[in-house]
Amino acid sequence: MKSYRKVLTINAPARRIYLNITPKVEEALRESGIKEGLVLVNAMHITASVFINDDESGLHSDFEVWLEKLAPEKPYSQYRHNGFEDNADAHLKRQIMGREVVVAVTDGKLDFGPWEQIFYGEFDGKRNKRVLIKIIGE
Repeated sequence: MKSYRKVLTINAPARRIYLNITPKVEEALRESGIKEGLVLVNAMHITASVFINDDESGLHSDFEVWLEKLAPEKPYSQYRHNGFEDNADAHLKRQIMGREVVVAVTDGKLDFGPWEQIFYGEFDGKRNKRVLIKIIGE
């Protein structure tokens, strides 16, 4: 069995973004040479997420509205975590959206269902963050 590891660095221009990273994962898969196996994609920060969904701007806006209702950014004083930082809401949003995804690799391609894409969700941006891509298989 082979193993391949790649780390992406993402610097979000805004506090919150939803970035389709499917092409970067597909590139890593090609680099790996693995044809059958699994890909793990993991947000390596506790205020970011990796998830699978549709690449549709209305849905991304809906995520933003829904998450802001569940864990509003302000007022910062509503959270015990906030003190030195103002990112308690980002931790909660990440918990809801998830840490990582695993995708099957079949015939050298990501084995998705219809419309599925891999996204990086950033909830406390404007600084470098990392995403781990780990591929195992043959």
